[in-house]
Amino acid sequence: MERTFVMIKPDGVQRNLVGEIIARIEKKGYKLVALKLMQLTEEHAKVHYQEHVEKPFFPGLVEYITSGPVVAMVWEGKNAVKGIRQLMGATNPQEALPGTIRGDYGLDIGRNVIHGADAPESAQREMSIYFKPEEILDYDKVIENWQYE
Repeated sequence: MERTFVMIKPDGVQRNLVGEIIARIEKKGYKLVALKLMQLTEEHAKVHYQEHVEKPFFPGLVEYITSGPVVAMVWEGKNAVKGIRQLMGATNPQEALPGTIRGDYGLDIGRNVIHGADAPESAQREMSIYFKPEEILDYDKVIENWQYE
């Protein structure tokens, strides 16, 4: 099974969408293996968004992501990176399909409610930023026998 990193951003937390977002991912069948409510520091944000450091929107991105609590999570399942990105919808909520998280709850690209790793490699990097290995659980769920062959 594949693991991926997902973060509910400050606007998602402030808008009381945490439970709804977690429920959508759970109902699809992915397994939650790590969860943390946290306030990001500027240093933490710079590590997470290191690929954007030279871009003009970087200062605003850091200011936004550190403006309130976030929910950091690790999810597990078959093709979790791709599957959860599909549930999230397009980065720009104006282009996200109805029924996706961003399509239903996002209004602006700068307030798009959720972040998800875009590849297995970035998922590994992002998980290591937010979680120690012992904080990511391995456990069995009976329902998995009904989800996967």
